[in-house]
Amino acid sequence: MGFFDFLHGADINEGVELFRSTPGALLLDVRTAQEYAGGHIPGSVNIPLQELERAKSVIPAKDTPVFVHCLSGARSRQAAAELKHMGYSNVQNIGGISAWRGEVQK
Repeated sequence: MGFFDFLHGADINEGVELFRSTPGALLLDVRTAQEYAGGHIPGSVNIPLQELERAKSVIPAKDTPVFVHCLSGARSRQAAAELKHMGYSNVQNIGGISAWRGEVQK
């Protein structure tokens, strides 16, 4: 990892691959319900950023690997920080679905 790697942002394609290879992981989409209904990554769970408090009922174990994404990466960055503040210890922002090259489910 180089000194300027933080400038490149998260790669959702690598993040989803890592999610799929991590036992017990959760792929969390923090876009609105309407955005999610318009198309989402198969296997993802939708909890809009504004309703993130609901995560407590969906992700009961604080050490669950959680891979968070949104449209561009901005909301998922905020959600990842909030989840960490809520006590979740294994949270990763993987960026925005706008860069996703895989299948989208409707």
